[in-house]
Amino acid sequence: MKISGRSSNVQDRRGMGGPLMAGGGIGAIVIALVVMFLGGDPNEVLQQAPAGQEAPKPGEPDPEGDFVSGVLLETEKTWDVIFREQLGREYKHPELVLFSGATQSACGVGQSAAGPFYCPLDQKVYIDLSFYRDLRERFGAPGDAAQAYVIAHEVGHHVQTLLGISEQVMSQRQRLGRAEGNELSVRQELQADCFSGVWLNHADRQRQVLEPGDVEEALNAASAIGDDRIQRQTQGQVVPESFTHGSSAQRMTWFRRGLDTGQVQACDTFAARSLE
Repeated sequence: MKISGRSSNVQDRRGMGGPLMAGGGIGAIVIALVVMFLGGDPNEVLQQAPAGQEAPKPGEPDPEGDFVSGVLLETEKTWDVIFREQLGREYKHPELVLFSGATQSACGVGQSAAGPFYCPLDQKVYIDLSFYRDLRERFGAPGDAAQAYVIAHEVGHHVQTLLGISEQVMSQRQRLGRAEGNELSVRQELQADCFSGVWLNHADRQRQVLEPGDVEEALNAASAIGDDRIQRQTQGQVVPESFTHGSSAQRMTWFRRGLDTGQVQACDTFAARSLE
């Protein structure tokens, strides 16, 4: 992807995480849980796992940090225009926090093992860049467009917060059972996928950010972190009623819908009868 510039809304906390929280990502946590259920010591697995992304020393190159900051800047430029032209309102920029191992957020302690996340209470995106190693090596989704998709998805949750969607979902989930709550969560996550596609549509039309193969990389990333694929890899079976983010096919479908239409209104997953 052709990304340039850096956002001024990035906070670098890398190197500040405690050793207890440092882990090797989703894979290490799953293995540790299996060890625990079998009667072993899960700390042995976690201590052997690679630590989170450390902060570069002053003057050292920081290509991953620069790229993430550049993607955030692209989302700021693009959603500024989308909010103004499609929604008739002003877009409030989120802050992005780079951390390693663990960090405090208004939503509690965030751990690298849980992957990137967005906290609506402080309107910040959190990411340990070691997740990109997991994305590449454990989930088979390499490439800068795959990395950009991850950031754009979390920013999609920020858009939901600004539009009042996140608050509505949270309120409804408190009144629902587990299965119904999971389905609502899936619809929320798929909408964030769709919003990431909307972003890429406009960013490319405005500044030609896409290079050959980028769309395929982003779609591959969406597929790689589908609930069905992750469950099959980690537990050997798929349990649809436990999905919280959507299947690989669903995530690709809604990302593609946003990319093809470029319209926020096309991302109403909550009104859709079918999510396929």
